[in-house]
Amino acid sequence: RYLLEQDFPGMRIGPEPTTDSFIAVMYGETEGNIPGNALVVDPKKPFRKLGRFGNAFLNRFMCSQLPNEVLKSISIIDSPGILSGEKQRISRGYDFCQVLQWFAERVDRIILLFDAHKLDISDEFSEAIKSFRGQDDKIRVVLNKADQVDTQQLMRVYGALMWSLGKVIDTPEVLRVYIGSFWAHPLRNTDNRRLFEAEAQDLFRDIQSLPQKAAVRKLNDLIKRARLAKVHAYIISYLKKEMPSVFGKENKKKELINKLPEIYIQLQREYHISAGDFPEVKKMQEQLENCDFTKFHSLKPKLIETVDNMLANKIASLMNLIRQEESNMPTEMVHGGAFDGTMAGPFGHGYGEGAKEGADEEEWVVAKDKPAYDEIFYTLSPINGKISGISAKKEMVASKLPNSVLGKIWKLADCDGDGMLDDEEFALAKHLIKIKLDGYELPGTLPSHLVPPSHRKPFQTAE
Repeated sequence: RYLLEQDFPGMRIGPEPTTDSFIAVMYGETEGNIPGNALVVDPKKPFRKLGRFGNAFLNRFMCSQLPNEVLKSISIIDSPGILSGEKQRISRGYDFCQVLQWFAERVDRIILLFDAHKLDISDEFSEAIKSFRGQDDKIRVVLNKADQVDTQQLMRVYGALMWSLGKVIDTPEVLRVYIGSFWAHPLRNTDNRRLFEAEAQDLFRDIQSLPQKAAVRKLNDLIKRARLAKVHAYIISYLKKEMPSVFGKENKKKELINKLPEIYIQLQREYHISAGDFPEVKKMQEQLENCDFTKFHSLKPKLIETVDNMLANKIASLMNLIRQEESNMPTEMVHGGAFDGTMAGPFGHGYGEGAKEGADEEEWVVAKDKPAYDEIFYTLSPINGKISGISAKKEMVASKLPNSVLGKIWKLADCDGDGMLDDEEFALAKHLIKIKLDGYELPGTLPSHLVPPSHRKPFQTAE
């Protein structure tokens, strides 16, 4: 709702437990709903495979279409809220985690939403997060409603969230958590406004880059599936080879299923395959219970060779084609809704802050602090109105900034490149040091509004 900046059909948002439906929010010329059963038979929609989850799921699945600019670039799957307690898990009537897993394998980004003022990872939420195993690179976490707690409480909530997630998501790296208040109402607590704005911009950039990376991700999925298919072929053919031709088939089947971890190790050694390419043992054992091993196919080395050739040669040329296409096409970004709210104008992120301060003022922004900087300048014994690099260094090093940063500041401040600083250049250097100490980034090149007045004409002509 926050991203689209408009209501969509079927939407219900409230503090009480609301929707128990999966809603695919997609672009459409006219506003309306398509129920789940009709959706899975529509060849133009990518949901046909969801039919296997049955009526209990399809009754709680729908597509919400509306003419919104954001939805021209991305589609959003809104999953039901997850509550604590055993009742919710039993009363759904379909395998909730399996449905989440199906979507997780196909989407570009998974966003987990937590409320800062009621942080709780229930058993079902734990199970849901575990169903995203193998898709860890797609997961982003949003700590929402962060304006409802103060800074001290927010630090504790963030720490508690990271601790809880660490127990559920078993990865060595830390998940990216975006902190903010993602709705259009006034902030209750404005202490962290700057943090919320920066975090929202980071999240928007992450979502906006998705259309550009879609082709590469599909190629990545193709490679993943090809490797998995190859490993499946080795496992299936091995099980077929080990089966007796006449008697004791059932006993042998049970024995092979129990020995599956050892079979994995044997195949890894024989075919030099990484352990990470094999399907999960427990899941594979469950699926093999219902299979007739005698109907499995024997290994076809020619097909394996074709897959190896594809992975070794064809994928590289496909990658080059994608790169060429991307360079010839305009950069595709998500537009509309909340994405346009902070793009330009004085409310753009960082406008009037750091190096951008004073950009729309006629007076040189450094002038207000120049008298204080001049006092320091004249203590450094200027000769002919300029101080040497050695004198400037002694003063600049007092800021405790690393030499790499001070070197960049010197380069920006020494406008005429004579290796010395006059009073205006020195004031500019002090201003840039202040910008860096306040936690802002330095510009790559000196913006025109920061150029000292006495250096403006020659500087602009040289440019």
